[in-house]
Amino acid sequence: MDGDMTLQQQGAATAPFYLAQGGECALFEAASQNDLPVLLKGPTGCGKTRFVAHMAATLGRPLYTVACHDDLSAADLIGRYLLKGGETVWVDGPLTRAVREGAICYLDEVVEARKDVTVVLHPLTDDRRILPIDRTGEEIEAAPGFMLVASYNPGYQNILKTLKPSTRQRFVAMEFDFPAPDLETRIVSRESGLPEERSRALVRLAGKLRTLKGQDIEEGVSTRLVIYAATLIATGMPVERAIEAAMIQPLTDDADIKRGLLDLVTAVFG
Repeated sequence: MDGDMTLQQQGAATAPFYLAQGGECALFEAASQNDLPVLLKGPTGCGKTRFVAHMAATLGRPLYTVACHDDLSAADLIGRYLLKGGETVWVDGPLTRAVREGAICYLDEVVEARKDVTVVLHPLTDDRRILPIDRTGEEIEAAPGFMLVASYNPGYQNILKTLKPSTRQRFVAMEFDFPAPDLETRIVSRESGLPEERSRALVRLAGKLRTLKGQDIEEGVSTRLVIYAATLIATGMPVERAIEAAMIQPLTDDADIKRGLLDLVTAVFG
């Protein structure tokens, strides 16, 4: 459980860098003030997790981040009895801790978790704001400030891994996408240290690679990978080698597709 959960608590002065694309910061803050759960939808690597970390730090709120996966169960979120020092003691999971403390709990890629997880979330996403714990008989009322945030990538999930309408309609939803080229260039330059004039070409290449999503590649290149490439270039690695390592190899294992993508790199960079 601990390996999948992180706790962050930072002040606004140390908030992770995030460049707003629209009114998402104001919407998140309004949702927080009104105890509304938030669902973030968008492709992998477009900034959803960074956005949540930025907002938690800006609002001065503790943040529990849980990376959801196939084996993540409701017990992993709520807690379980563990043997400690010869005694069996109850240990809260990250969701329970967030509920008790009035923290933000962020479930990253929530549809990857087991089905029993969404059932646990329902009482927390309506006017009850409670977390029943069957194992202990407790019914915990969410402390002031508790906020549930979840994310998923609707373009990547198949019919077996999606949120039911009854679950989606319990959240205020925010749709994310890759930033516009000018904004993405600023982000890549800021995060990598590569000058904007050099970052701009990487962003242009990323845009072309994204047009291939669903054709030659399953997912378009993320802003995260563009930053990786820019970081390697900023530290002195040749451009072609950095792009291959950070923006081509992670996208596919198919040799023919990789050759085609490298031809696209040549067309963009000459």
